[in-house]
Amino acid sequence: MVRPIAIDLFAGAGGMSLGFEQAGFDVRAAVELDPIHCAVHEYNFPQTPVLCKSVAEVTGDEIRQIAQTQNVDVVFGGPPCQGFSLMGKRLLDDPRNTLVFHFLRLVSELQPKYFVMENVKGMAVGKHKGGIDAIIEKFDACGYTVVTPYCVLNAAHYGVPQYRERLFLLGHRGDVPPPVYPQPQTRPANRTPTPKHLRSLPPSPTVAEALQDLPEIEQYEELLRGDSVEAEFGEPSEYGAILRGLAIEPEDYSDRRQYDRRRLTGSWRTRHNATSVDRFNNTKPGQVEPVSRFLRLDPNGICNTLRAGTPSSRGAFTSPRPIHPTFPRCITVREAARLHSYPDWFRFHATKWHGFRQIGNSVPPRLARAVAKEIMEVLEATPHKSDRVLRLTDSPLLTQPMTDAARHYGVSHHVIAPRLLKGRRKKEA
Repeated sequence: MVRPIAIDLFAGAGGMSLGFEQAGFDVRAAVELDPIHCAVHEYNFPQTPVLCKSVAEVTGDEIRQIAQTQNVDVVFGGPPCQGFSLMGKRLLDDPRNTLVFHFLRLVSELQPKYFVMENVKGMAVGKHKGGIDAIIEKFDACGYTVVTPYCVLNAAHYGVPQYRERLFLLGHRGDVPPPVYPQPQTRPANRTPTPKHLRSLPPSPTVAEALQDLPEIEQYEELLRGDSVEAEFGEPSEYGAILRGLAIEPEDYSDRRQYDRRRLTGSWRTRHNATSVDRFNNTKPGQVEPVSRFLRLDPNGICNTLRAGTPSSRGAFTSPRPIHPTFPRCITVREAARLHSYPDWFRFHATKWHGFRQIGNSVPPRLARAVAKEIMEVLEATPHKSDRVLRLTDSPLLTQPMTDAARHYGVSHHVIAPRLLKGRRKKEA
């Protein structure tokens, strides 16, 4: 059986790629500007060719060539959205927002049956709604209809233990039926998530269920010098067993990954000073530590929105990370990945700044899968697993600095924020 074909624009580390793969799509090509992200995507999706360049410089014919197909079922992606973000200034004339229209151009050139465009909730707020109206009009002129009313979806409604709202635009070609937005998923529970403003949400796995089987990193000195170690895992929850690959999830049609389940990855420890440790210890679960403004996670609740932090062009700062519910420290990259619904085989760059940025910039795979399932259904395709088994082992793709990653893809290492690259190399040391 042939799996429907998808193309990922603005791929990042691959959260949407994974969600669509889990729904039963073959992601035949990915486009991403940042060589560090490209390397991580290549590692996790060795079956998917990565085009390391700006979508502004990519053509539909180029994508068809690397994807080895003329017919595309769905194009998806999340154009950079800083100009529309609710965090800080929202500038309609932000040059980064022009990439939205390159997304539109590539949809027009590739002529997929469907497209999915993901972005920040801020695009649907206030004066920025005019921007969405303009985008919808341009899609209409290209023969595509956007399903209205468009929706802001919360990852917590789709089995992700995190409060994360994102705008989704679903569009279809004029000769195919429209898709629908996924309905929230629920499961029985007698708890309420925290903080208070989350209490109207259907129950998701809790923070405790997401993290309970992960080894205590404090027990491993090796994690002060690197991001992985062979470790003893605990008893997982149902959610944790799925992410560890110990339980089969019936609706997951992704390729099987073969990896070392004994290794804890993405867990480079952070050295907090004694004052910070005391403040974290004195912060109750569900409350915000008053100096750092970090939220201490409630084990019986869900995580607050995990954010990416600033790119190197704006100082390369890591976004505030939540405090672990049990230990007086910030969470690790692997713990953030669990709270984002990434399986344990999925690896991120070993440098913490890169790892958290890759998670914070990505769509939680379970949320992407919920959207992809609706596209699969309207295609009237029967999802099935392929026979591929992808073997994942340690790789320099996960540790190389920007200069080496850029060399790997034959692009300039100045492609990302040349004026602050020197500062980033210091952080990568």
